Amino acid sequence: MKLRCLIVEDEPPAMEIMQTYVHDCPQLELAGCCADAFAASEALQQEPVDLIFLDINLPRLSGLSFLKTLNRPPLVIFTTAYPEYAVEGFEADAVDYLVKPFSFDRFLKAVNKAAEKVRASQTPGKPAPETTRNFVLLRADKKTYRVNYSEILYIEAIGDYLKVFLNGKNLVIHETIKGLLDQLPPELFLRVHKSYVVAIDRINFIEGNQLQIGNIFIPIGRSFKEEVDKSLNRAL
Repeated sequence: MKLRCLIVEDEPPAMEIMQTYVHDCPQLELAGCCADAFAASEALQQEPVDLIFLDINLPRLSGLSFLKTLNRPPLVIFTTAYPEYAVEGFEADAVDYLVKPFSFDRFLKAVNKAAEKVRASQTPGKPAPETTRNFVLLRADKKTYRVNYSEILYIEAIGDYLKVFLNGKNLVIHETIKGLLDQLPPELFLRVHKSYVVAIDRINFIEGNQLQIGNIFIPIGRSFKEEVDKSLNRAL
């Protein structure tokens, strides 16, 4: 399976490198190259592609703004010299984000991610690409952190804030439990108390009205006990 791709890049040296990388990658077929978002829009109207390598800093219309104009955009891998745009790139559901200058190995890793998304969407019983996200974006300390679901141990509500306990560090965010739960997959996380949410696969054991994660005991609220038992019987 080859992915037809479009390169959108306004810098000729970067364009040449991208063309070389695409030609050296057996998974890709180059459909065209464009120097700005308007040329890219015309190209997509003439012939759809599977993947766009999209520079963020384009003349007249940025790559991020251009992506928002597309009704059914193809998969996107952002490229830019500015790493501070990474969060916006991931919020736009980009497959990956390449910071210039990047190696062919790093390029190939991004292409493999895109190919896997396409395979998942075409395989019966597997989720479509938009459902394969495995992280949440959390705002803390005036920064936005990309946190993989697998890093989260449990979450504790403290007043108007949540303390998110991770492997090796904790984040304090201004959010409600319900607001954060809406961003987390219910098959991985479970509310066990009015003040606690736990990662199901991090539970060591349950004893009475409490459970253990690592060396920490977390209470199970009386009103949550029945639902906790049902959920854990299905998951554990």
